Formats: sequence, C-alpha cells, structure tokens
Amino acid sequence: MKKALAGLLGMFVGVVTGCTQLSVKEMGQASEETRKRAQQSAKIHTELAGQYYNRNQYRVAIEEAEIALRANPDYAPAYNVLGLVYMNLRENGRARWNFERALKIAPSDSDVHNNFGWFLCQRHPEEMDLAVDHFMSAIRNPLYEMPEKTYSNAGICVLKRDEFAQAKAFFQKALVIRPNYPLAVLGLIEIDFKRGDLKTAKSNIISYMQTYPLTSESLWLAIQIEHAIGDHQAEASYAFQLQRRFPDSNEAIALREGRLNHE
Repeated sequence: MKKALAGLLGMFVGVVTGCTQLSVKEMGQASEETRKRAQQSAKIHTELAGQYYNRNQYRVAIEEAEIALRANPDYAPAYNVLGLVYMNLRENGRARWNFERALKIAPSDSDVHNNFGWFLCQRHPEEMDLAVDHFMSAIRNPLYEMPEKTYSNAGICVLKRDEFAQAKAFFQKALVIRPNYPLAVLGLIEIDFKRGDLKTAKSNIISYMQTYPLTSESLWLAIQIEHAIGDHQAEASYAFQLQRRFPDSNEAIALREGRLNHE
C-alpha cells in the first residue's frame, strides 16, 4: 500500500513539475509577444508623430511620441521626433534633452546625430564644432542612407562662420554622392553671394529656380541677392512669391519682420 501510494505521489509530482515547466515556457512566450507588441506600438506611434511633425501639428506629434514611449520607454526614434518638435517650438532645453536621450540609447543612430547637429547649428552657433562632429558621426555609419543631406547641412552651418573653403568642400562631397543635389547646389550659390560675386550668384540662382522646384530657402537667397544688387523689382517679385507660396516659413517670417536688411 505504501509502495503504491509512493508511486502515485511520484506520478503526481511529475505531473506538477511538467505543468510548471510548461507554464514557464508559456510565460516566456507571452513575455516575448508582449515585448514585440510594445515595440510595434512604439514604432507605429513614432511614425504617426513624424507625420504630424511634418504637418506642423506639434501638439498631436508630442502626444503620439509620448504614447510610443509609454509602450517602450527606450525607443530612441521617439525621442528624436520630440527633439525636432521642441526645436521648432523653440523649447531648446527640451529639444536638447530629447536628442541627448536618444543618443544615449542609440549612440550610432545617424538620423539623431544629423538632427542634433542641425539643432546645435541653428540654436547654439557657439557650439558649431560640436554640430560638425555630430554630422561626421552620422556620415561615418556605412549604412546611413542620406550622407549627401548631412554633408550639405554641415556646409550650411560652417558657412554661417564664413568658412568658405570648408563649406565648399562639404557641398562638393554631397554632390559627389548625389550629383545635382539641390541643397548642395544652393549652398554653392550662397558662397558666391557671401563672397560678393553677385553677378555669378544672380545668374546661378535664376538657373537654379528654372531647374528645381521653388523652396522658401531658394526664394530667400534670391531676395538677398537682388537686394544686394539693388534690383528692387526682382526683389519684390521674389518676396511676393515667398509670401504667397510659403507664408508660414521661417524665411517669410524673417522678411515680414524686416530682417533682410540685417542679413
């Protein structure tokens, strides 16, 4: 009887142990599924945040990015989008915190390096060298898909310090990667303008606008060139187009605020 009871107990223990092992396995699978769902949710809401950011719907962009971070608090792309949003809202402290948080999580993320470099270039010109370091960090990644954009951004930034040779080198590197890249071509025209070669700058900006779609940046540069030359009719024409096509752009705002004379 005792032997039979012992056998039954042994069988019972074996069944319980087997159930426990199965439960642990199932728990592991459930945990992995939960993690995947959280990761997917973070990705989807970050993409939505980016779309709202591109539409200048910053409040909704922030809400979507925060939903993403509730799903996955270590999702670097969500912090990257928040950095861009707060940069455009001119909340520089929050922008910087989010970019730095993204890089802490993903130190090799080229998009974050590029965006943080652009933020420093636009909002903290005293940290221009650090901005260029971030641009170069982005480019060093062999898998980065937009090195021509980052080289152009670096050129635009150093041009603010009238470092013409360095800016030209950056723009030319962009054009080697992607010939006729608009941002780099426009940068080279700005070099001519800033060097005082107004005749060349005017000829090239006219050619540029006949070749590429108009942007607020190209119209703003055309306005500055014509203003320097003294062709007020051409200047007024470009100013009208800037205000009509891109009324909410930084360039249109600068024009309305009379900042042209201080460029």
